[in-house]
Amino acid sequence: MSRFVNLELGGESEEQSSEKGLVRDEPYYLREGQAAFENAEFEKALRLYAKVLEYNPQNASAWTAQARLLIELGEYREAKLWADKALERFPNEAELLAVKAVALGRSGECQSALAFSDASIEERGAQTPYVWLARGDVLLACREARADYCLEKALMLAPRNSFIAWLAARIRFHYEQFAVALKILQEAVQWNTGHFLLWLDLGRCQEALGFVDAAQISYTQALDLNGNCEGAQEALNGLASRGLGGRVRGLWRRLVK
Repeated sequence: MSRFVNLELGGESEEQSSEKGLVRDEPYYLREGQAAFENAEFEKALRLYAKVLEYNPQNASAWTAQARLLIELGEYREAKLWADKALERFPNEAELLAVKAVALGRSGECQSALAFSDASIEERGAQTPYVWLARGDVLLACREARADYCLEKALMLAPRNSFIAWLAARIRFHYEQFAVALKILQEAVQWNTGHFLLWLDLGRCQEALGFVDAAQISYTQALDLNGNCEGAQEALNGLASRGLGGRVRGLWRRLVK
C-alpha cells in the first residue's frame, strides 16, 4: 500500500528548491519527471509524476509513465495494479494498454499480455514508438515471432531519438540479447555523445559480452560526463577486482557465442 500512497501523493524533496520565481506546476513536474526518467532516476521520476497527478488527476501520460517506471524497477505486480487503476479512468489509452501488456508478459501471463498488446495497437497506437517497444517486449517474453520487427519499427518511428533507442536496448538487455543491445547503444551514443547513461549501459553490454577493455573505456566516459554516476564507479571497481580471471571468462563467453 505504501508504494501506491507515494505514487498518489508524491514526495517532499522536490518542493525544497532555492530557485526563486520558479513556477512549480503541472508542466514543470512533467518536464522534471521526464528528465529523471531519461537519467534512470526511476524512484525520483515516480515522485515527480505523482506531483503531476496532484495538479491534474486526468493526465493520462503521468499515469502511464508511473506504470512504465514500475516495470523498469522490476515491480511487475505493482505495475499491473497501477495500470488497472489508470485504465479505470482511461480505458482506451493505447500506451496504458501497452504497459499493462508488458507487465503481464514479464509476469508470464502471455495470452493476456498478447491480448492487451493487440488492443493497444487497435486503439490508434500504431504510430506510437512505445506501443511498438511494448509489443516487442511482450513477444520476447512470450517467445513469439516478429519481436525484431516491432522493436525496429519503434526505432523507425523515432529516428535518432536516443531515449527510445535506450529503452529498446534495455529491453534487449533484459532478455540477454547483449549483442543487439550493444549495436543499438553504439548508434545512440553517436546521436547523443554527452549523455552519461548511454555510455554506462554501453559498458554493461560490452562487459556482458566479455569486451572488458571497451567496457572500461565506456564506464570511464560515463564517469567523466557525470562524476556522481555511482553505477559507473561501481562497474569500474568491479572490473578492477575481476582481473585476469574475468578477462579469460569474457573471452570464453565470446567463443561460446
